[in-house]
Amino acid sequence: MNQKNIRNFCIIAHIDHGKSTLADRLLEITHTVEQRNMKDQLLDQMDLERERGITIKLQPVRMEYQLAVGAELARPLTDDGRLKPAPTTYILNLIDTPGHVDFSYEVSRSLACCEGAILVVDSTQGIEAQTLANVHLALEHNLVLIPVVNKIDLPNSDRQKTADELKVAFGFTDEEILYASGKTGEGVKEIIKRVIEKVPAPTGDEQKPLRGLIFDSSYDIHRGVIVFVRCFEGELKNREKIFAIGSQTQFESLEVGYFHPKMEKSGGIKTGEVGYIVTGLRDVSKARVGDTITLFERKTDVQQLPGYKHVKPMVYATIFPVSGDDYPILRDAMGKLKLSDAALEFEPINIPSIGFGFRTGFLGLLHMDIVQERLTREYNLDLILTAPSVAYHVVTSAGKDLYIHNPAEFPDPSIIKELYEPWMSVNILVPQTYIGPIMEIATQRRAISKDIKYLGKDRVDMHFEMPLANIISDFYDKLKSVSSGYASLNYDLIDERIGDLVKVDILVAGEPVVALSAIMHRSNAAVDGKSLVERLKTLIPRHQFEVAIQAVIGGKVIARETISALRKDVTGYLYGGDVTRKMKLLNKQKRGKKRMKKIGRVDIPQEAFLAVLKK
Repeated sequence: MNQKNIRNFCIIAHIDHGKSTLADRLLEITHTVEQRNMKDQLLDQMDLERERGITIKLQPVRMEYQLAVGAELARPLTDDGRLKPAPTTYILNLIDTPGHVDFSYEVSRSLACCEGAILVVDSTQGIEAQTLANVHLALEHNLVLIPVVNKIDLPNSDRQKTADELKVAFGFTDEEILYASGKTGEGVKEIIKRVIEKVPAPTGDEQKPLRGLIFDSSYDIHRGVIVFVRCFEGELKNREKIFAIGSQTQFESLEVGYFHPKMEKSGGIKTGEVGYIVTGLRDVSKARVGDTITLFERKTDVQQLPGYKHVKPMVYATIFPVSGDDYPILRDAMGKLKLSDAALEFEPINIPSIGFGFRTGFLGLLHMDIVQERLTREYNLDLILTAPSVAYHVVTSAGKDLYIHNPAEFPDPSIIKELYEPWMSVNILVPQTYIGPIMEIATQRRAISKDIKYLGKDRVDMHFEMPLANIISDFYDKLKSVSSGYASLNYDLIDERIGDLVKVDILVAGEPVVALSAIMHRSNAAVDGKSLVERLKTLIPRHQFEVAIQAVIGGKVIARETISALRKDVTGYLYGGDVTRKMKLLNKQKRGKKRMKKIGRVDIPQEAFLAVLKK
């Protein structure tokens, strides 16, 4: 295949704007998949993706399409009797990408392997928050954008309004905007032609040593690690010795092939193409996403490709197996899952009241939910996730930098010089009717309003700056509630800012319980602390003596609840006699309870910890 006839592109859009359905039509029109094997969301390989109707993993596929200059191959002669130009076969390498903000890292990895992108916008919903974010990502990679107004077959479609929004937001012209229906296939052939015309062919020298970028990977129990590669220079063949420059790992290309969309073995991968390599590696840490591969004998002649920027987790939670015996299985499962989810970060941790687990970093709450679900389904594990939290940066009075991911790591307040919390740039796209309610819930969460831009006639892009800790609590649910489901949200890290944060300790019968502590903003500490002790009151069982539950900042009690003592009926066996006999027994019981309160210990069951910490 001539390199000038290769096109590498991806599909980007907001969630539920029709990316996967459009990909299905592309597979049909190019005859990549036989009609009898077609099914909806064909490129969504996981059952979880089909059930939720969202794309979680990027998925590459190689398509072939014949196109003659000026017309598609339909008749041998033109109207005036002249022979039509000979058709040219084009290789179209498509990467289907997720749309949710939590999986934006998957999008950035796809963009690094492409020269163009199809920007899909739902004609019934218009531009949304992730649409803006994905366009900015594509422009950072200097990709050619092909705007497509999708779902034009629906009765409530407003193609002109959507096109106007595209022109206002991104400066597209009427001639650049295409109209299509991923469901019926209308306009899809025009998209393919536009991709061939506008997306540049890959550049690269086939005569140079092999240089390829690992943009994804997976694990097969029989064949080991399988890496997904975009070849930028040179050629890769079967049974060659390969060297990964970043991890300094040597392996052999046991099998090389393309995605069609299932893996199909081929003779090799050439410059500009996308394919896979079966490595046989069993150590999952040896195949890193973003690494550069080359031939082993030329390893000193090749410079590493600019890899992906290191992704910084937004949300932290700790994953525990319900049964301690499952910890080794969980450890192996986390390593294998990281192969197909490069944004996942984890490290082992031990909390005495719960057991061994992994402190894990996620890109958001949906990412956390999906990871938990995949571990449960794919590895048959019963898991507990703690409440999500964010990372804080502490500068001590000695000038030392500390990063704390949970309250147990919080240092003594006397040595804290400055305490920083992560702040986010938040974009909310919503009909202008809901500006007031959204401003209200945002300011309640310490948000700073920056500006409001109008897109089209009635949609606005609201820009805030807000602490991440306030976003991950219940902000998204409240946003959807006050906007009747119309609002869309996107957020990116801006910087770290000094915050008036305090550690709230929980005392049970005067003893601190480290696993129940929390980091809160001082302005919300009293309300949130009261809510926490009220929940604990219902979870800790009653004892033979009165138990006080207190929320404390330093030495100051900000909230208190009391669990009343169990009362044993010590006079039940009495059947008569003077009342002094009864009073004697009750006074003896009272003295015993007083003594027990001084020396007794409160039994806090594991269920109480888990119920409070559980997401």
